[in-house]
Amino acid sequence: MGSAENREELRYPIGTYEQEGPISAEQRDAWIEDIRLLPGQLAEAVAGLSEEQLDTPYREGGWTVRQVVHHLADSHMNSLIRMKLGLTEDNPTIKPYEEADWAELADSKSYPVAPSLALIEALHDRWTTLLKSMEDADFARTFYHPGSRQTPRLDWNLGFYAWHGKHHVAHIVALRKRMGW
Repeated sequence: MGSAENREELRYPIGTYEQEGPISAEQRDAWIEDIRLLPGQLAEAVAGLSEEQLDTPYREGGWTVRQVVHHLADSHMNSLIRMKLGLTEDNPTIKPYEEADWAELADSKSYPVAPSLALIEALHDRWTTLLKSMEDADFARTFYHPGSRQTPRLDWNLGFYAWHGKHHVAHIVALRKRMGW
């Protein structure tokens, strides 16, 4: 087993998401661009991988590459829905889900990645369209997450999911580099 520092680097190859203070329009625009670009970056990260490689965990005790791709589809679908709820309701309570349990379902463990890649491409296209239509006041809207007991603003949530996509792509890219794929 590697050092604690190495394990942390494998777990958080780009660091954890940290956002304090006001979020500028320029920062939001950069995050929207991250959302727009993720589908291509993810497709490139998994391009040419064999079934065996897709079923390789990105770190000891971590999900397989296949599970990561399906997790991104699941997670980002949930995020888009949460943002739409936040835009159309006054601080709605969203429905949390057990992402680790979802990753153990058959569609995450053994299903081909191509359908989730297509879903992410379409989802991010719609999400980007929605995000570009939002005004400053829209980004200040909130939802309540009963699992974390937090009430994030939609701009904070945007930043988190921009980071989240890059975080998981980095897992795959780092694995490919370590394995010489």
